[in-house]
Order: sequence, then C-alpha cells, then structure tokens
Amino acid sequence: MIPGLTDCDRHNRRIFLGKGSRVGLGAMALASLTGEDCLAKAKSKAANNGPGYSPGTTGPTHFPAKAKRVIYLCQSGAPSQIETLDYKPSLEKLTGQELPDSIRGGQRLTGMTSRQKSFLAAKSSAAFRQHGESGQWISDLLPWHGKIADDICIVRSMYTEAINHDPAITFFQTGHQQPGRPSLGAWVSYGLGSESRNLPAYVVLLDKNSDAQAQPIYSRLWGSAFLPSNHQGVKLRSSGDPVLYLNDPTNAAATDRRKLLDAIAELNRLREDEVGDPQISTRIAAYEMAHRMQMSVPELTDVSDEPKSTFDLYGPDAKMPGSHAGNCLLARRLAERGVRFIQIYHRGWDHHGGLPGRHAKIAKEVDQGSAALVLDLKQRGLLKDTLVIWGGEFGRTVYRQGGNATNFGRDHHPRCFSIWMAGAGIQGGLTYGETDDWCYNIVEKDRHGVHVHDLNATILHQLGLDHEQFSYRFQGLDYRLTGVEHPRVVTDILA
Repeated sequence: MIPGLTDCDRHNRRIFLGKGSRVGLGAMALASLTGEDCLAKAKSKAANNGPGYSPGTTGPTHFPAKAKRVIYLCQSGAPSQIETLDYKPSLEKLTGQELPDSIRGGQRLTGMTSRQKSFLAAKSSAAFRQHGESGQWISDLLPWHGKIADDICIVRSMYTEAINHDPAITFFQTGHQQPGRPSLGAWVSYGLGSESRNLPAYVVLLDKNSDAQAQPIYSRLWGSAFLPSNHQGVKLRSSGDPVLYLNDPTNAAATDRRKLLDAIAELNRLREDEVGDPQISTRIAAYEMAHRMQMSVPELTDVSDEPKSTFDLYGPDAKMPGSHAGNCLLARRLAERGVRFIQIYHRGWDHHGGLPGRHAKIAKEVDQGSAALVLDLKQRGLLKDTLVIWGGEFGRTVYRQGGNATNFGRDHHPRCFSIWMAGAGIQGGLTYGETDDWCYNIVEKDRHGVHVHDLNATILHQLGLDHEQFSYRFQGLDYRLTGVEHPRVVTDILA
C-alpha cells in the first residue's frame, strides 16, 4: 500500500498510480539536482519498488560499462558509401554497365528512379587511399579521417528496411519507423541519468546548413515520447542565447530568483500531494535545471579559454557557433562536464544530382571537425569511455540517377551502407563487414549484416545496459528501443 492515501484515494486508480510514481521516478529526477543526501534517500525509496525498477539516474548497470557517454554524429541525408568509406576497385571495370537483375533482386525503388529505363553503375567519384598501421581504405573526400584510421571501426555491412529519409532517420534515432517512440538519447538518459548536476543528460546540437535541398530535422527525433519528459534532448542554439531566456530579462538578483524558484517548488509540491501527478516532480526538476543552466551554459559555450592548439586541431571554423567543427568542440566540452548523450546533426548529404561536387563540399564541412573530436578525446583520455558514432540513415545506389558518367546523382539504398564507431571498447583499425563487387548487397558470408537494432543494442551494451532487459511499460506493453526482432550485440567489433 502507498503511504498517504486516503480511503477516497484508494478508489481512484490515477491517484494511486500517481502517488506510487511520486516516490520513484519523479523523486529520482529531483534528487539528482538537489544533492547527494537527497539522491541516496530517493534511491532507497526506488529500491522498495521491487526488482527491475529503473529510476533514470546514475546507478548500477546490468553489467560493467565500457562507455560513460555517447557522441552521435548524424549525417542526415545519407552519405554515399561508395564515395566515403567502402572502397570498391571492382567498379572501375563495372562502371557504365547495366545493374544485373540478379544483383538488384527485385529491390523496392523510390519514386525518383522507379521509372528509369536503365540502371548504369557509376564508380566512385573520389579516389581512396590506405591510412594508418591498419591500412584502412578511406576516401580522399575525408583526408582528416586518415589521421584516425587506427582509432575507428568502419562497419560496411549496415542495413535498414526504410527507403525514405523521414522513416529512416526516425528508425535510427528511435528504433521505429513511425513517430511516437522515445529517442535513443532519451532512453540512455532514462536508464543512466546524468553525471552533471548543472547540465542536462541529453544535449542536441544542429550544424548550420549550407545545402538548399537538405532534409528537414524534427524535434521529435530527440523527444522523450512516453518516457518522463525530463529525458528529452535539450537543443542548444547556434545564434543568440544558446537556450532561450538564458538571461533573466528582469535582471533580478540571484538571491531573488532562488527565492522565487523555492516558492514555485513549494506550490508544486502542495499540488503534487493533492493530485499525485508524477509530472509535477518532473516540472520541479525542470525549473531547477533551468536555473542551474543559467550559470553553467554561458561558461560551457565560451570557448575563449581554449588554447591555440585546440583551434589548430579543429580548424578556424571551430570559433564559429553552429559550424560542425564548433559543435564538435562543444561536444568535447559537454563530455568533460558529464553530459551523458550528445547528438550532432549535420544536414545536406541528400544528393540525387550533382553528387561528385556536392558530396565533396559537404564532406569538407565535417571531415576535420569529426576527426579532431576523436583525436581530442583521445589525447585527453576521454576516448576510452566515450563512444563516438558517425553515419547516415541509409546508403546510396551504385547506379547513377540521371546525369552522365562524370556528373550524376545516386538514389536511396538501404541494403548496405557504411558508418564508423570509435572509443569505449570498440576495436580501432578494424573494417567490419563486406559488400559485393557492385556495392549493392552484403556478401553471402556476412549476410546477416548489422541492422539498425543491432547497432542500438551494441550502443546500449557498451553503456552497460542489456537491451532485452531494458524496457518501459506504457499502455500495458513493455517497450524496448530495440523492438522484438531479437537483435544481436555485434561482439566482433568489441575489443
């Protein structure tokens, strides 16, 4: 029985469940912001809720974690694996040839190429070279990536079911093609909480867009859906105040703001005692976090204290708010301050025409910053417990879309594409998975490939979370990030 229920309350299911939640998840969210003593008390209360209770704060994991945090560099629009990370010398001979029906295998096509009369293969528009002691093959479009060849694991056998951008990126970020599920970052925040008392557990950064045809990005991609709302991502803006109303427009003294927050919190607690709504505890925690961010975010985003060597590494763009290099530098600063999940979105990879020139331009925007982030984390000793992921929502077709042999586009291709991962127990210098000579299918010996759910299961595993045990009950169902298709942890890429 939940203490504090009146006889009338016991007949009200909403009140009963609300008061039960109040001593658990809501208390944990508030406790993480109000000191270690309170946190210890809240954990003790949470323990009384029975085995398997997940309070959404820093605590024991299912097994020892290799990663403390994640930095996800999402390349929205889908880079062509043929131009970036999947070296295919076989296409030198196959270019200009019709894609055989036996290779295409009746694949569903988008409306943009379904009426094409021919499907002529096109070799990579960029040369590839081997880099590092591992000899990883990396495109000349990403020269800075050659400096991290021995630190990254290139996965060439990624695949997905989604064939269009919105369901595909939603699938990667939430584990489901349809909107309405919690984002990966929200799941991680819910499971592990934050190591920082002054910053959110989940922070989102959007790179400034330079491509007029870039796919849109929606805030639901970092939303919490049915998880408690304090686990949604907090977006830092690239112009003006990083967070709206960061500066108090009233210019009130800090002591006056503190008194106001305490008064509001007391009113909220009185209301919570009356109705038992667990969202009220979340609201209290949100007010408290907002107050702390007014002090912590200006210091976070002021990079003037960084030495010259930092800007030599990241490049001059790192001084420009909203640039990819600037956001990668900010990601490192967030990681140092205990933020659990950092998401960077770079748009502009959707090239159905003019791909050789446009891919080169976008690659140049992200190459140095992405590589510098890995190098910076490594030299600071942070890469060993920071998991970095780089990749898009699907790949690109070997056959050209319109154009000619030198200036063409490539359509969406979910059957095989490439990403890379680094740090936190991932084998550096490893190329995992293989595609056929046409770069159209995963080879038979590696036919299982790495599915989106497999990737997410592996991310959770490195964070110490068993994806099969990590769930949240909503409307009578136990939901998991990785669904019910029995995904696997990709143990072959783990050190």
